[in-house]
Amino acid sequence: MAMSEPRLHPAEVLRFYAENGVDIALAETAPNRLAEPATVAETSRSEAPKPFGAPPAATRPQAPPRNFTPPAAPEAAIRDAGQLAANAKTLDELRAALESFEGCSLKATAMRTVFADGNPEARIMFVGEAPGAEEDREGLPFVGRSGKLLDRMIGAIGLDRTSAYIANIIPWRPPGNRTPTPQESAICLPFIRRQVKLADPDILVCVGGPSATTLLELKEGITRTRGRWFEYDTGTRKIKAIALFHPAYLLRSPAHKRLAWQDLLAIRKALSN
Repeated sequence: MAMSEPRLHPAEVLRFYAENGVDIALAETAPNRLAEPATVAETSRSEAPKPFGAPPAATRPQAPPRNFTPPAAPEAAIRDAGQLAANAKTLDELRAALESFEGCSLKATAMRTVFADGNPEARIMFVGEAPGAEEDREGLPFVGRSGKLLDRMIGAIGLDRTSAYIANIIPWRPPGNRTPTPQESAICLPFIRRQVKLADPDILVCVGGPSATTLLELKEGITRTRGRWFEYDTGTRKIKAIALFHPAYLLRSPAHKRLAWQDLLAIRKALSN
């Protein structure tokens, strides 16, 4: 007798969808793809006559919402971001500048601006790439599955969110948790650079390859750069910087947790000096 496979609880299915970026239902009921297709006569009766030469409905331009502001050209957006970031004298002013910035199209699709979490006066700052679905809902970085793992990782070396400062290069969630484009990263880069300078940590931890590539301008991948110490110039002084495997990667590749633990021990040693 064949054993039936265990069925997931609906809440577990919804949690799986949310963690993988599926947060929009396309219809209230699922389509019956086994039903007989409508006949040509039925289709022609259901469609209203169209004026000669009218474009298909799918290609007709849609009017933008009344509060829609088209993003600036990339070069102008990068320039505006640099000016806004440079004018911010405190982290609160920088947060306000981000909230007012309209040069990145990701802001139009995100629910919240995910600025930072933790203690801005901490000696160590962790910077990831971009928020996910859970971060977008809560407005805080690293609060989903990978965030919980990050909490356990830093907890293993005596840190928590009261003794660390956490942010992302991009403060708005890309739709569907897709990878940010180089253009989007370049537009947001002046803000995170200013954030690091204002927080002024002793140690900068780039969480994941994209963070290390963007902030440290590295050409090699995370597997070659992790665990190595670099210098990061804040504009006022040079601080230690290191690349760490992203918790999301470790969830997919648990065999590399051993290497991540070695890097965490190196971070703890650097903090003790």
